[in-house]
Amino acid sequence: MTPEEARAHYNFLLTLCIRKAESFGPMAFAFVKDQKFPTIGLTPEEQFNLFVAVAEAFTEEPKRYSHKMECLQKATEILPTTRFFDPDLLRQIRQEIQRLKAESELYLAAMKPERSDLEPTTATSRIIIETDMPDYFLSIAQQRAAAYYQDKYRLTKESKIAQHFSSPTRRFEPNTLAVHKEFPGACTPFVASRTNAWHVMLPFDLKISRTPDDPLDAGLRIWYAKIGYSFPLRYEMGRLCSYYDDQVLDIEMTDPSLLFVSVSPLKEQDLGKVDRAVASDVPFEIGLPRAFLENTNTLGPYVQVSCNIKAWFDATAVSLLIQGAPDLHEYGLQGGAGLLTRTYASEKTAAYAGVGSQPWQRGLSFNFINLHLQLLPGAATAIVPANTPIFSVYPALARGKDQLTDARTLGA
Repeated sequence: MTPEEARAHYNFLLTLCIRKAESFGPMAFAFVKDQKFPTIGLTPEEQFNLFVAVAEAFTEEPKRYSHKMECLQKATEILPTTRFFDPDLLRQIRQEIQRLKAESELYLAAMKPERSDLEPTTATSRIIIETDMPDYFLSIAQQRAAAYYQDKYRLTKESKIAQHFSSPTRRFEPNTLAVHKEFPGACTPFVASRTNAWHVMLPFDLKISRTPDDPLDAGLRIWYAKIGYSFPLRYEMGRLCSYYDDQVLDIEMTDPSLLFVSVSPLKEQDLGKVDRAVASDVPFEIGLPRAFLENTNTLGPYVQVSCNIKAWFDATAVSLLIQGAPDLHEYGLQGGAGLLTRTYASEKTAAYAGVGSQPWQRGLSFNFINLHLQLLPGAATAIVPANTPIFSVYPALARGKDQLTDARTLGA
């Protein structure tokens, strides 16, 4: 930007400021934060005016005060070099900085209260995972999830700047990019639900459909599934048959209760250690997805994908909330939510044989983390690409460890 272009942009920004346009704040802040701003050719008076105007444009929220104080501090440094230097004006700006600093300290004290010395400390709860794919589920998948959400919700520099400003009187300006700030990535709880969880995903594509069209290449399973009942099927000689025997069933391929589940060959090549039994008559990149598919089942209209993940935890202190990943609906699916509170006898006897024989298992409950997926109402097909978070696991306090208290019942 040449000095002439810089002054033209400065005049444009002042026009926005006079009009009290919402776009002034983010555009002016980006201008003054440019590394070349001090040497771009503006006079000290022009720089001072811009820093003060930007400081006044910030949203009056304590979390914005650090940037507001930075602009005012720059203004105090420039003011003595201007033609209109006034000690009273300098004192007023410094007093404003002191006010902002005091309010920032109140804000930080409320956001990060000191723990009482009398408050009992809680030891970190251990959650121990047993699985036949430990490197993938515990490490590689978590890296893929972090990259997935980073790419999806990363805010641009311009949108981050826009977070700091809000016009007292807003105008309808949907095409003014400088004021675009209402993105999912800008909502802290929204992003925290995605980045602060442990994610379960698959290293291959998964397709669930109500029609047999275009199944994925590695394998296909068919179920008759509706509320209250499900049954596995297979397709032979142009008819649907029982999965367990040769009984031919009078079911048309257009029956709305049919579910077709298929998987693709492996898309993730970095799996680490894999102990899962895989058929030897097909390549590994086909055999592993097919092994997952063979262990898949249904629970009414839900497809249950078994991941062979066993979680151990102290059920007196912590429970595990398991639910479909927050973005799962974008792929045409909804996930069933569950709360693992203790060991319960819903597995085969072999799952419980030998449990408790290891010293670290004493006092711990265990349960299995599976994926329960259902097509959204009105959706006929859903495909989840490999390495896409499908389920999220959130540790939660055990019911006996928390208590809801009405603030009115507490003394002053």
